[in-house]
Amino acid sequence: MDAPFAVVDLQAFDENADDLVRRAGGKPVRVASKSVRCRALLERVLARDGFAGVLSFTLPESLWLARSGIDDVLLAYPSADRSGFAELAADPKLAQSVTVMVDDTAQLDLIDAARDGGTQEIRVCLELDTSLRMLDGRVRVGARRSPLHSPTLLAELARSITRRKGFRLTGLMAYEGHIAGVGDDAPGNWPRTRGVRLMQAAARRELAARRAAAVHAVRRVVPDLELVNGGGTGSVQYTAAEDAVTEIAAGSGLFAPRLFDHYTSFTARPAALFALPVVRRPGVGVVTVLGGGYPASGAPGADRLPQPYLPRGLRYDKQEGAGEVQTPLLGPAADELAVGDRVWFRHAKAGELCERFDTLYAIEGDRVTGSLPTYRGEGRTFL
Repeated sequence: MDAPFAVVDLQAFDENADDLVRRAGGKPVRVASKSVRCRALLERVLARDGFAGVLSFTLPESLWLARSGIDDVLLAYPSADRSGFAELAADPKLAQSVTVMVDDTAQLDLIDAARDGGTQEIRVCLELDTSLRMLDGRVRVGARRSPLHSPTLLAELARSITRRKGFRLTGLMAYEGHIAGVGDDAPGNWPRTRGVRLMQAAARRELAARRAAAVHAVRRVVPDLELVNGGGTGSVQYTAAEDAVTEIAAGSGLFAPRLFDHYTSFTARPAALFALPVVRRPGVGVVTVLGGGYPASGAPGADRLPQPYLPRGLRYDKQEGAGEVQTPLLGPAADELAVGDRVWFRHAKAGELCERFDTLYAIEGDRVTGSLPTYRGEGRTFL
């Protein structure tokens, strides 16, 4: 096979799925589609015991997945897609299958204005801001997401929704990215490791109490609340231990990208890799591969670059890094590579790899057993 191409090791993928279910301790795992971005793999994991539903990232994606036969899609982020809301409000099946995220009455206004005559009741979910706030709010740890930080604010919006025709409040979500998405075992950096562990321990205690209070406050308004979603790959077992939580969200742990290498709470097998061909040998201890500039989202830094993985012992040139059309790689291993050989990389984040390739070749044992189209391979680019 001629590189560039990407692969998924199905045995590693399945083992990682089993580990997520084990850590969830009997609570269903809702798979985060942004971390997979391959419909065949979403269907594969949903067919396994312990998984139920998809946590999606855009409204058009949610509608597409629902039309494809996935009947439980929770949109993890608010949307301003007016045409998508018009479709949702006009189709009984879509309206029953898709739940959208809100944290502001302005989002409800936008949905109502976009209905275009559609009369279907829209299922909505509230999002609790999980950030840890200290020193009277002067210090904040965690992503800037929902404005709803207190149980009181959640309950107020819940009451607004129940008084509003055309909406049904069905759930509450709280994603603790500063716990689930930050490794607590930084190699060679004990001060950072210690600081992250202290922060996460404090954040888990504070959030468990506030999430329980928030769920209690919302259930006083909506007693038949269907779901309380929380977690993330790095915090599955901690979140699952909270009585208030009914389901766990996870996705990155299926592929196990490089940003999830350094956790004490779990160890996963890398399941997704991509290969680039060697096209030049500029000198001793240097090879150049085609492409490679696939940085992950988030705050810029070396940890957002793909990791030269095999053969061992390759590193970036600090003056060039990972290039748009070519990437020089340094190290003794370079002298063992010839033009036409390949170098294997691991992406820093999970699903973003699939935005670069239209196919994931499925590996089982030492054989390629199939090809799975990514979202991009099915002609879908949602963001």
